[in-house]
Amino acid sequence: MDRRNFIAGCLGLPLLAQGGGSQAQAALTKMIFPFAAGAGGDTLCRLIAQEMAPALQRTIVVENRTGGDGLIGIKAVKGASPDGGMVLVTTGPTMYLLPMVETIPSFDAAKDFVPVSLLARFEFALVISPAVDATDFKSFVGWLKAHPDRTSYGVPSSGTIPHFMGSKLEKDLGIPLSRVPYRGSAAILNDLVGGHIPFGITTLADALAQHRAKGVKIIAVSSADRSPFASEVPTLKESGIDLVADAWYGMWLPAGSSPEFASKLGAAASAALAKPEVKEKLMAIGLIPVGSTPDGLMKELAANTALWQPIVKATGYKIEN
Repeated sequence: MDRRNFIAGCLGLPLLAQGGGSQAQAALTKMIFPFAAGAGGDTLCRLIAQEMAPALQRTIVVENRTGGDGLIGIKAVKGASPDGGMVLVTTGPTMYLLPMVETIPSFDAAKDFVPVSLLARFEFALVISPAVDATDFKSFVGWLKAHPDRTSYGVPSSGTIPHFMGSKLEKDLGIPLSRVPYRGSAAILNDLVGGHIPFGITTLADALAQHRAKGVKIIAVSSADRSPFASEVPTLKESGIDLVADAWYGMWLPAGSSPEFASKLGAAASAALAKPEVKEKLMAIGLIPVGSTPDGLMKELAANTALWQPIVKATGYKIEN
């Protein structure tokens, strides 16, 4: 048996104990990223896949399965064989927001997937146009009250964290706001620079370059603490809005996957994220590497579900399956 295990390991086919027996795992792992290539999450996948492959003695390839705001890739992994041949890397919001907004939920993250690891965090930013006469959050609120006909704000897409952050702002400020969904952050920033909309909510990483060039102004970030990428910018909490809305990427296996394999995969991912060269590359694109145990990822999912469920429910927003 020892000799068989050694040979299987060399071939990238680890035999994992399950219920007293052993089950051969797939030699190839497809790391499914349900969004387009080139984005921060795609870079994250490719960096950790490269580091994890030799540690796990298996081939890992990143595959972009786009569509349905992440749903196409999520469903692919949900329906995959639990043999280690397919793993999902996606944002936390896709795992807890999509089931909240679908009329008939397509999946239940806690039941249809086995958690592996939290991977990296990222933040959102409240960004104003240079056409807005405000220097900080307080003066911006005053500006909004003085210009009730100019309260449109851009979000990268409907049904996202920026969408529901806007809903929370509207409720807390008591000012009617008009949400404008865009296709991504670039279009929002272009319209902010041009003065076509007064403000937007997008990822901090996407807005940083224009903020530093003074094309736009970031007046608040959504994280619990000030961002390492823009330490001069206050948080929403500091600005009087009771909301922490940082987001994250996580790794998941299909339901039925071996907990032992999930732990092994998570340990390899965390080890990859701890490498200085990987940290440096991720921080350069606005991602904060973290890593966790499978239990740590489940706790993050539960906390975010509890936070956003009442906010999303209050909006009444739904999408047809």
